[in-house]
Amino acid sequence: MKRNLKRKPIYVELNIHADLEKLWAYTQTAELHEQWDLRFSKITYLPRKSGNSPQAFLYETRIGFGLQISGTGRTKSSVHSETGGRLSTLAFGSEQPISLIRHGAGYWQYRPNADSVTFLTKYDYATRFGIPGQWFDRLLFRPLFGWATALSFDILRLWLEKQIPPSVSLQRIMLHYLSTAILSFLWLYEGLIPKWMFPEAGELAVMQSMNIFQGTELIALQWLGGAEILLGLLLLHYHRSKWIYGLQLIGLLGLTAGALVGGSSLLAEPFNPLVLSAAMIGLGLTGMWTCRELPNASNCIRKKGEMKK
Repeated sequence: MKRNLKRKPIYVELNIHADLEKLWAYTQTAELHEQWDLRFSKITYLPRKSGNSPQAFLYETRIGFGLQISGTGRTKSSVHSETGGRLSTLAFGSEQPISLIRHGAGYWQYRPNADSVTFLTKYDYATRFGIPGQWFDRLLFRPLFGWATALSFDILRLWLEKQIPPSVSLQRIMLHYLSTAILSFLWLYEGLIPKWMFPEAGELAVMQSMNIFQGTELIALQWLGGAEILLGLLLLHYHRSKWIYGLQLIGLLGLTAGALVGGSSLLAEPFNPLVLSAAMIGLGLTGMWTCRELPNASNCIRKKGEMKK
């Protein structure tokens, strides 16, 4: 008897301060929908047979390496006469053998509030490739797909509330995470490699030339390396907070000044402290600038009935 793993439907909910009609247009118009929804690269509505028939559509999703998944779907909407809320049901699927998703269904719900609209979705799908496909879906694909849905909702919120186009939000996401990842790597590398693993390669000599920690230069260097490692780890966790970039700016200026106290001859080195610090300050400023109005999947409710602070 074939056993199937129990699936947990994907649920995403977000309050958006926008007019219901505008939210409806941005989610029910293919040309607008495909701009903010990371799950789809292209959406094409097909002609309806009649005004009351479901809206059929084609979708494409680029998955990299020149490959794309295509599929079909049908959506139908209804209006709750008493509350003014709306519901859009959806059925979708793909016949492509490489598509993990075989078929699925779900809905979008629109609940009007006094000054906002609660926009939520719940959907589920069946997978291909048997038990291995189910495990891959549970451990990796479904969490990633749910995260992409939540991030897409926040991109839509910023578009409607702040007039920030999805293309700008996506550029901001890439710039932010690239700059903070490189900056965090540099802090971790500078703290671990030259200060803990190979201090005799040059860092210890710089510390000794300062004539401040006489006899305890190695211990002081290791403490400094530990502080740099801590800064790198803090950046990974608090990269959305501006204070972490101010702290790093202070640290970089202090490290540069301390290194130059030991002798200005360091400025003649090809990879001297001034050049490295300037590059890291630039990365930090980029990270700090892009954390403003940065889309965040965590802004969404991921469990039905959950309350956001």
